[in-house]
Amino acid sequence: MAGRRVVVVGAGPAGLRAAETLAKAGERPVLLDAAPASGGQIYRRQPGTFVREPVDIYGSEAPKAAAIHRILDTLGERVDYRPNTEVWAISGHRLHIAEDSGMGEMEFDNLILATGATDRVLPLPGWTLPGVHTLGGAQIALKSQACAIGERVVLLGSGPLLLLVAWQYAKAGAKVAAVLDTARLRDQAAALPKLAARPTFLWRGLTLRAKLIRLGVRVHQGVADLAIEGDATAGIEAVRWRDAAGRPHRIACDAVGMGWHLRSETQIAELAGCRFTWDPIARQHLPELDPMGRSSISGLYIAGDGGRQLGADGAELAGRLAALACLEDNGHAPAPETGALLGRMSRFERFRRGLARAFPWPQQLCRNMADETLVCRCEAVTVGTFREVIRRADADEPNRAKSLSRVGMGRCQGRFCAAAASEILAAECQVEPAALPGLRAQPPVRPLAMRCAPRDGSNTIAEESETQTGEMTHHRERSTA
Repeated sequence: MAGRRVVVVGAGPAGLRAAETLAKAGERPVLLDAAPASGGQIYRRQPGTFVREPVDIYGSEAPKAAAIHRILDTLGERVDYRPNTEVWAISGHRLHIAEDSGMGEMEFDNLILATGATDRVLPLPGWTLPGVHTLGGAQIALKSQACAIGERVVLLGSGPLLLLVAWQYAKAGAKVAAVLDTARLRDQAAALPKLAARPTFLWRGLTLRAKLIRLGVRVHQGVADLAIEGDATAGIEAVRWRDAAGRPHRIACDAVGMGWHLRSETQIAELAGCRFTWDPIARQHLPELDPMGRSSISGLYIAGDGGRQLGADGAELAGRLAALACLEDNGHAPAPETGALLGRMSRFERFRRGLARAFPWPQQLCRNMADETLVCRCEAVTVGTFREVIRRADADEPNRAKSLSRVGMGRCQGRFCAAAASEILAAECQVEPAALPGLRAQPPVRPLAMRCAPRDGSNTIAEESETQTGEMTHHRERSTA
């Protein structure tokens, strides 16, 4: 691979392990990351002036966090690490980047995308009130700034992160007024055989629930009809819901953390022209990958939550496998550990299916949203307006519905609303979401800082975006098999 440039995008568990594997094989990869320090969201570092012990930040995962944080220190100059660098577009073998010094480009021969995932949220009545956070945001406030999002917090949604954040908040001394889980207890019981593929993780989840009980935190299962009460001036006042038996409840609070699993960040892969397919577990179109992370584009590999959500440990394995695939494709001998790594990955895949069974996406909550609920907070579009556009304009495809309603056209580019919008559109068209294509990615894939704006009066960003639109293949070949 002499003279070939390998670029890794993302310095979380997957990207760091990929860079480490490449460096140990004698390569010097370039590692780009938008954050100021490595570790990703799961192992986000505390500010340099903070002196909390790692166990107070990461709990039982403190040794893993320390190991991840040591990778770049150990490798030193064998990795060209560039923090504060946002990849905002791709054309051919060229990345378009924004860094402290402004806009730039970077050529590559091989690319490993480890772009991670973001919180997946569900629009609810009151979800745009001040004081509503994603579960990930609530966790980051605690990890990074040692503060809670409120004095009396309700956490709602479903997935492993829900109980974890509840325990972290309660352990830190915050008042967790209630945990509202849309998953039913019988769903979680039925998933136990698949969850047993990772017995340590399963045991940790069971003990978390026991710890919450000991701390006096009530976990309500199978909740429905969730709504957040308050106003834009006073903020949040309460959360109301119905329990599994249909009984109404209301609990006072001043902050809410919400989330249903995660949503893979796939925009760069799409702009690169990777082939996508519907994933029924993620309920999202994801890149088609072979077991080692090879995409449909030669020389482009995807690792971690950006390809399949297998947790931090699974992301580390995926990063190593993607790097080994890259090395093998460029003339290195197959690594002897590949078979063992693939065997371990199969257990993570089984566990992933168990999580989907235990914490299902609340499809009916999406399809039964009240017309007055905001579905797109960026463009202030209600569910009722979105439905009306679909019906009047015969907008039976997400991108047409987007162009006519502006749902997904705001600065989040559908990160918050796409999942719910897809369910609403599918319900109106009387099809399953799998039958619909996804929203097309557009450059820049994230809003860029003002410091990146051209200073010579030109419209470089707009010109680049137009070039991308002309050069890229924006349609995605998908199968629903």
